[in-house]
Amino acid sequence: MNVETPREGAPDLSTLTRVFLRIGLLSFGGPAAQIALMHRELVELRAWLTERQFLSALSFCMLLPGPEAMQLAAFSGWRLRGLSGGLIAGLLFIAPGAVVIAVLASLYVSFGQVPLVQAAFLGIKATVVIVVLQALIKVMGRALTSPWAYGLAGAAFLALFAFDLPFPLVIFVAAIIGALAMTSEPAEPVDAPEVNLANTLRTAFIWGAIWLVPLGLIWALDPSGLLAQLGAFFAKLAVVTFGGAYAVLAYMVQQVVGEFGWLTTPQMIDALGLAETTPGPLILVTEFVAFLAGAQEGGIALGVAAALLSLWVTFVPCFLWIFMAAPYVDWIGAQPRLTGALSGITAAVVGVILNLSLWFALNTAFAEVARNGWGLWLPDPGSLNPLALGLMGVAAALLLWRKLDLLLVLAVMGGLGALTSFIPL
Repeated sequence: MNVETPREGAPDLSTLTRVFLRIGLLSFGGPAAQIALMHRELVELRAWLTERQFLSALSFCMLLPGPEAMQLAAFSGWRLRGLSGGLIAGLLFIAPGAVVIAVLASLYVSFGQVPLVQAAFLGIKATVVIVVLQALIKVMGRALTSPWAYGLAGAAFLALFAFDLPFPLVIFVAAIIGALAMTSEPAEPVDAPEVNLANTLRTAFIWGAIWLVPLGLIWALDPSGLLAQLGAFFAKLAVVTFGGAYAVLAYMVQQVVGEFGWLTTPQMIDALGLAETTPGPLILVTEFVAFLAGAQEGGIALGVAAALLSLWVTFVPCFLWIFMAAPYVDWIGAQPRLTGALSGITAAVVGVILNLSLWFALNTAFAEVARNGWGLWLPDPGSLNPLALGLMGVAAALLLWRKLDLLLVLAVMGGLGALTSFIPL
């Protein structure tokens, strides 16, 4: 399909804009809920895409680094209205959440140290622990389907929790093992589509330049400054975000807290908690992290600049992957080695999220957590916060047992957390 030629029966741009703005405003609840919302809007209600087209697009987006729901939106817009449609759909999917995150980050910088606010965040942190546990349960159901998958999940957990190995290395090794040992032939052979390699290379060059030239200019002006460091880090993060935001959070924490010291562990957990309350992809947490890092070093102005830079280097590559590789979607879905690599990555993500769950739980329940001589994360028993344990129990009951809506639970837990500020320990 020509990048500017709409598919037969496709909506006009104004209709497409209205529908994807609605999707962007309602895209709460993580990728599963966001994908279900798009399926309802694009397949069930309007029949803009067939079931097969939607599922093929979803499988393709799961092969790419970056937030699969946002890339599914961009791909759907591209399939319907070419380049213009892809840009509109992708940008509208992230814009509402980005605006909300900016407001929340500003309020957090201004009021986050108030004792009552800190107590409210204790309730949100407790909820985040259970939310990550929910994500672990869901991913386990679809990822652990073979002995190889169980082995990769266990190995990924040990690599991160016990040996502190780099997240990109864990994902790379899992992809190699998956490609070699977890392949399966497609049910039906699919012929490679007719695509223009020159167009592919031109697209890669243009979007690569859009992505990296501003970052290069920042480096040229101030190579050792915070903006250059943030830009380089989040650009690298955009390339290794396989497996969803929960998977890459382990790597982000490892670097943001441990390596660079931009944020503290409690601030990082607060960032995730606030990102859970907004529409759009959870990877928007990068905007919050960048805003806090910038504001703490140079005030609100630097925080805003850092947030805008993080959005640029995080999401521009999503359009690069989509516009460059979308014409090959049918061919990619029929390659056993590529699907095997995806299976390996998905299995390893179970171990990654398990590591993240345990890390969040320990740092929420205990004031002091550190690696021992063997490299294991262990808490100081004397720093246990019984209120945090109690709040985690309440959050688990509301989410896992009562299955209440996440936004309602976050509001309730924030209120309960605030009440704990009046309880003497």
